[in-house]
Amino acid sequence: MNKRIYLWKNSLPGLKTKTPEIRIDTYLWAIRIFKSRTMASNAIKNGKVKCNDEKVKASRVIKIGETFVISFQNNIKKIIEVKELLEKRQSFEIAKQFYIDHSPVIEKTEKADAAFFKMNIEHEKGTGRPTKRNRRELGKEGGWF
Repeated sequence: MNKRIYLWKNSLPGLKTKTPEIRIDTYLWAIRIFKSRTMASNAIKNGKVKCNDEKVKASRVIKIGETFVISFQNNIKKIIEVKELLEKRQSFEIAKQFYIDHSPVIEKTEKADAAFFKMNIEHEKGTGRPTKRNRRELGKEGGWF
């Protein structure tokens, strides 16, 4: 019976309710920075997420106004400021209202040539694979492997 009264007293208007305590891995998952909470906690564990240039733990409780720097591949960094707390995963349109993105604009770079395989012969499209005779001739010219 005391338990019911306790719950009832906490729900009275005018009493301060606890602000939700949300872990950083849950928040980064909820605002759709990471696909899964496991990926978020692994990134935090590997030091990819920092608050004030310090590594954080996945269990860290976040507060409104904190700024986080998240490092991705190819030296891409995302700077996120917590605007509001979000516990459940929502659509991207709703989720982006809960943070401010201070990240610099990413410039698109040109694609480099393939490093593994590059054709070194001229080949007309639609003619198919070279025959054995064609490969021998190409081999004399140094064009077929």
